Amino acid sequence: MDELFTRIASKFSALAGQPVASLLAFAVILVWGTTGPLFGFSDTWQLVINTGTTIVTFLMVFLIQNSQNRDAAAMQAKLDELIRAVENARGQFIGIEHLTDRKIEAIRAELERNAADQAYEDAKAATARDSVARLLDRR
Repeated sequence: MDELFTRIASKFSALAGQPVASLLAFAVILVWGTTGPLFGFSDTWQLVINTGTTIVTFLMVFLIQNSQNRDAAAMQAKLDELIRAVENARGQFIGIEHLTDRKIEAIRAELERNAADQAYEDAKAATARDSVARLLDRR
């Protein structure tokens, strides 16, 4: 059952993301709009488009969410494998997607501080190297 749903959801998500799907949606709206005078812009005429778009939107929410969940899980598995495979990578980052938003934000902020500190140290070292190089060039 799960595999069947995954196949169907993937297929519909792929189809919905194609330009032809947008053209089809535009064509449906165009046909509906041009039939308005034919039906006297009746309540039933309006109900047809309202009901149709509501049903399509409701179903697409679940199909898109399923695709996003699957894509995110696959991406995390790939990132976890990269962390595991890279020699100097810190393995404690594997699985942090299961932490709370607050904990993840704290980790992200700390990493940004570390990166800024490292950039400052790199800039100081580059300045010192450049100064030495300029002094040597003067000779």
